[in-house]
Amino acid sequence: MKLSDGVEQAIHCVTLLAGLSDDGVLPAAALAEFHGVSTSYLLKHLQALSAAGIVRTVPGPRGGYRLARPVSDITLLDIVLAVEGPEPAFRCNEIRQRGPNPLPGKPTRPCGIASAMLKAERAYRAELKSVTIADLARETSESDRGDAIAARGCAFLDLHERKSPST
Repeated sequence: MKLSDGVEQAIHCVTLLAGLSDDGVLPAAALAEFHGVSTSYLLKHLQALSAAGIVRTVPGPRGGYRLARPVSDITLLDIVLAVEGPEPAFRCNEIRQRGPNPLPGKPTRPCGIASAMLKAERAYRAELKSVTIADLARETSESDRGDAIAARGCAFLDLHERKSPST
């Protein structure tokens, strides 16, 4: 399974936004700069996150992005679905019905291949649903590089976080 670069960018942006103060926001340009990605490409994913209720936009010259709900209520599945859409990774096109010798009649149930792939999709989604942004933050802080990662994020937020009067 291959997910777009947008999924990685969105997850990293959400984890960085988790470090904001209660009235803080980050502009898209700052998020793009921190991750070394294109602002225009990132904006597409931030819009998807906003439409999904994961982040919210604070308009105006002191505006930017912030989380729309607590980190314990945002799962990796929420982010993946926001960026990639709800369609399963595997889509059965019923090729048994094609070619020079198609199966007679319309199949009444999925083939074993489709069933196995859908079972894997359910397991994949269940795993993503079990991991929250709070879990990722906790795991990062407990890792060998946790202090360096936190210091990098804090230093960046100190420079780029905007205080917004409307939260």
